[in-house]
Amino acid sequence: MSVMKTPGKLQLASLLALACLVACQSKVIDSRPKGVPSDWPAYGATPGGTHFSRADQITPANVGQLEVAWHHRSGDYREARKTPNYNNSQSSLQVTPILVGERLYYCTAANRVIALNAESGGQVWAFDPQVNMDEHPVLPNCRGVSSWQSGKSGFCEHRIIMGTLDARIIALDAETGKPCPDFGGAGEIDTSDGLSKHSPAEYGITSPPAILGDRLITGSMVLDNQRTDSPSGIVRAYNIRSGALEWVFNPVPPGSKGRNEDGSWRSGTTNVWSIISVDAERDLVFLPTGNTTPDYFGGHRKGLDHYSSSVVALNGETGEVAWHYQMVHHDLWDYDTPAQPTLVDLEVNGQRVPVIVQVTKMGMTFALNRETGEPLWPVEERPVPQEGKVPGEYLSPTQPFPTHIPQLIDEPFTSDDAWGLTFLDRMQCERRIEGLRNEGFYTPPSLQGSINYPSNAGGNNWGSPAINPDTGLMVVFTTRLATFTRLLPRSECEDSLQPQTGTPYCAQVAWITSSLGLPCSEPPWGTLDAIDLVTGKHLWSVPLGTTRNLAPFPFWWIEGLPGLAAPMMTASGLVFSGISNEHILYAFDVRTGEELWQGELPTAGNALPMTYQLKPGGKQYVVIAAGGHWSGGSPPGDHIIAFALPDAISTH
Repeated sequence: MSVMKTPGKLQLASLLALACLVACQSKVIDSRPKGVPSDWPAYGATPGGTHFSRADQITPANVGQLEVAWHHRSGDYREARKTPNYNNSQSSLQVTPILVGERLYYCTAANRVIALNAESGGQVWAFDPQVNMDEHPVLPNCRGVSSWQSGKSGFCEHRIIMGTLDARIIALDAETGKPCPDFGGAGEIDTSDGLSKHSPAEYGITSPPAILGDRLITGSMVLDNQRTDSPSGIVRAYNIRSGALEWVFNPVPPGSKGRNEDGSWRSGTTNVWSIISVDAERDLVFLPTGNTTPDYFGGHRKGLDHYSSSVVALNGETGEVAWHYQMVHHDLWDYDTPAQPTLVDLEVNGQRVPVIVQVTKMGMTFALNRETGEPLWPVEERPVPQEGKVPGEYLSPTQPFPTHIPQLIDEPFTSDDAWGLTFLDRMQCERRIEGLRNEGFYTPPSLQGSINYPSNAGGNNWGSPAINPDTGLMVVFTTRLATFTRLLPRSECEDSLQPQTGTPYCAQVAWITSSLGLPCSEPPWGTLDAIDLVTGKHLWSVPLGTTRNLAPFPFWWIEGLPGLAAPMMTASGLVFSGISNEHILYAFDVRTGEELWQGELPTAGNALPMTYQLKPGGKQYVVIAAGGHWSGGSPPGDHIIAFALPDAISTH
């Protein structure tokens, strides 16, 4: 007969330790998922700007283990400073690198172009166009470069294209970074040719040119709200081999005069400062247009804003208008079309339809048939306020309101919405709101001062949206703040106000805040919002950003900051976004909006993040530029930072 012995104390302790080691271990070490190789060959991931990647190695289950893989610094950034002629604002690194082959290409705020090894972040080459930054005091930035490949091998058969702050377009050999000598004059062309007289600061290129076949198409940044005769907002197409001009879109009303008396392109027309989309299959170019200068008075326009605050579709071969759709009639609020038109196919009534999705500063989303410009769902022309306009102004009696996709800012801002940290500053806010004209959306600028809600920063701005082309799920960043606009007779204007020279009025535009400097609206002031475009359902809304980098402890608790942010989405169900007021890159679950991860940055990263995986079994990288922004109080920087999973990851 066998006898079971009772274990001694030492033996019992050993058994318990072994049992705990087995039972209490909640994690095991495993290799990274293989993932799907994916690139990012254009600013918005695709020529139609979806901000979406099929990369799926990083998932909601493992995103919490992301770590810095590499960190590149260019040395190009500028602190805010005064010079004898200008007050120079700090630089803002708003660039999104592109991945072509095994290299990343990007431009700095000073328009240097840099090629990096996509695995290590090591610099391969750099090109300096020698831009005089002191001539560009306001918001120096470069959002990206473009890539063109002929399909052949050899010098300049792969070209990197960049527009500069001083209005040049430069073509570089992608392998060496040397200028392509057959492009224009020694590798560059001057896009200021044919424009009316202007200062260097008034005209430049900050967004990457679009590539369609063997053409590059570019708009321009024209300095806002300075004068009625600012440089023309023409859009031009150039041959990408020779640099020869192929066509010009002159945004004047059909049948009207397109030139000034001196033969230069007509001044004061709407421009295209944001990112252009192209549809190669249909040979169409889609322009998000600004509003006709100046921003807050239009009595002199007399129809000159025919193409203002619109999406304009052009024939890619000729530049002729195929159709256009206007989101704001006679725009007096700086509600220009800020974001790249997003090209997706949506299933509507059982049919797959080619669509343009256009988000706007009003928090409205328009869905248009890409071939005709017709809305997919009804858009109502609703009466808008007509009282309070200044002498000499005229107003549109109606404005368009989409009915299917919900407006993300759907209530006017009134004194009942006043907010403050204390009773005192809330009462201050109530009085300030009550002292302004406020008849709801599209209250016209006035001598008394009128509420703009949403503000001219949005709603949605240039960083949105991200759209899954398979499901029609859209994620956007929405700013929820009010400003006021007051017009002053010319005799009362000061240098600190927006001049609007050539009109009877200058403009004063400012946030509506309490004496503490806090917004008069209740937080969150900035949110990420998810919308199912097909069903028209607003799925979730979560605050983005905290006051940790803006306020002293213990005032870190406020969630949902205003500012600039650009969401990016992956096929694995993640949304990545930074924001211009906080030194964090966030990851969210696209299904619920739940925050899953934070990556620390040296300064704010308000640029669009991008992601890629070079080969099967390789690492998926998430890359963001961290360069700060003047509007959020975050310091300027020159950081390109890549995150990836470690070689061995922990799994449950």
